[in-house]
Amino acid sequence: MAISMYDASVAVFLARLKALAGVLNAAEQNAVERKIDPEVFLFARLAPDMFPLTRQVQIATDHAKGASSRLAGRDAPRFEDDEQTFDDLHARIGRTTDYLATFTAQDIAGSEEKTVELRLGGRQLSMPGLQYLLHFAMPNFYFHVTTAYDILRHNGVPLGKVTFISGGQQQA
Repeated sequence: MAISMYDASVAVFLARLKALAGVLNAAEQNAVERKIDPEVFLFARLAPDMFPLTRQVQIATDHAKGASSRLAGRDAPRFEDDEQTFDDLHARIGRTTDYLATFTAQDIAGSEEKTVELRLGGRQLSMPGLQYLLHFAMPNFYFHVTTAYDILRHNGVPLGKVTFISGGQQQA
């Protein structure tokens, strides 16, 4: 059975964003338990030249909605990057998953060979949809989701692989 472009894109983004919300829930709870100001986590970085947690979540959601939109030939909604709290980050993830829920498999069908064009750092990139998804969109998305997890883990939030994969929820 072949995997559809929808299953390889929108369905993955939805599942990973749900898990990211679980990671954020764990961090928020841990901040309360340890009596740590949530801003310590929200604005933490792995290295001085890396983005903080809030920006990692913003970029992950941008990749999810942007990739899905490009594959479907839609304009992605623009979100302001003004999140300052865990509630703000959850709301952004919610807006993103609500948007992703508007896509159907038919919207993404046939996008494997569709030319995807985007501007990156002043350069114009053009590639087939499958190459874009597998070699640009997904690696970027996973980089930022993983970095968000790593920032929290580095700051002592007791996270493990189960939380990263499922958001701490049992898989059915």
